[in-house]
Amino acid sequence: MLDVSDFPHRRINHSKLFVDKHNHINGIENFWNQAKRHLRKFNGIKQETFYWFLKECEWHFNGGNHQQLLTRLKYWYKNTSH
Repeated sequence: MLDVSDFPHRRINHSKLFVDKHNHINGIENFWNQAKRHLRKFNGIKQETFYWFLKECEWHFNGGNHQQLLTRLKYWYKNTSH
């Protein structure tokens, strides 16, 4: 299970406020929709590797090329405690 206890959570009343300047909910909803669709193919992912699968989804969402992905993955791996 993903531990999100360290992240602040704010509720938004969409009937009163949907967009605040450049901040809106559509971006994160779009990302999670794409990520869940991609991750569903694997029929379950071990907790130890979930971070890396999620980083791949982030890369896909942001439209990087393969060389950029490899560079990013090396950077993330080097700077992550494991």
